[in-house]
Amino acid sequence: MWMGVGLAGAWVCYAFGNFLLYSPKMSLVHPEQVEISGNHYVSRKSVLEMFAADRHRSVLRIPLEARRREIESLPWVEHAVVRRALPNKIEVDIAERAPIAYLRQGSDLSLVDAHGVILDAPIRSDFHFPVVTGLTPAMSADDRERRMALFAGFSQQVESARGGAMDQVSEVDVSDVDDIRARIAGLPDGGGSAGVPLLVHFGDGDFRAKYLNLLDNVGKWRAAAGRLASVDLRFDGEAIANPDAGAPVQQRTRPTQSAMSVPAAHAKTKRAARKRVR
Repeated sequence: MWMGVGLAGAWVCYAFGNFLLYSPKMSLVHPEQVEISGNHYVSRKSVLEMFAADRHRSVLRIPLEARRREIESLPWVEHAVVRRALPNKIEVDIAERAPIAYLRQGSDLSLVDAHGVILDAPIRSDFHFPVVTGLTPAMSADDRERRMALFAGFSQQVESARGGAMDQVSEVDVSDVDDIRARIAGLPDGGGSAGVPLLVHFGDGDFRAKYLNLLDNVGKWRAAAGRLASVDLRFDGEAIANPDAGAPVQQRTRPTQSAMSVPAAHAKTKRAARKRVR
């Protein structure tokens, strides 16, 4: 008798398990059974494609971890959560990447996030970012992330110096990790009005202090230099006007007539600064 009860119980368990794994009522049949949230730039179609092999399969047999990894391989997806909603649904929660700049590569314009992940620009978007150059897909992920960390630090410090300051920054070159170069518009000229955009060498840190020094003195530097197209603020003790007019800054050992030195606020001696150039 007990053996009969045991066999009956085993049969019930088998039948129930078979129902859960193979019943049409547990199967993923229609696309509407995949519920997706959090996606704005990630298309629903691209997510559904990850479940193509799961059509007519019980949701209990869908490998959730594998599907999560596949969804996170989509460029715009930073993080995803995939779970079952019994009896026959799958829920996908997506956290999209947040771009912080446009990226120009030749004539192509894309987007890039703080980790250096390059993103295709959506057809419809309303982003207002400066353009970053000097970043390429050929770089390692760590290298791209390092350069974008410098850009993010530059942006935060400049904004902390003056709210809205990044609205005047049209382009930031991160090709040299020792020298962030930014093209800035709306800076005053010697007469107190807004001059032409200025290329500024900021080095690799202390961006807030350098930007404040720029605001305080750019008018005087323009008046002293005559025509000021660029200024180098990397060196303690001096601001070098028009360094890009002659040889590359890295090769110069002293200011020339086309790259004259203009005293900066609270400057040390020019002799000390020139030693750093060497």
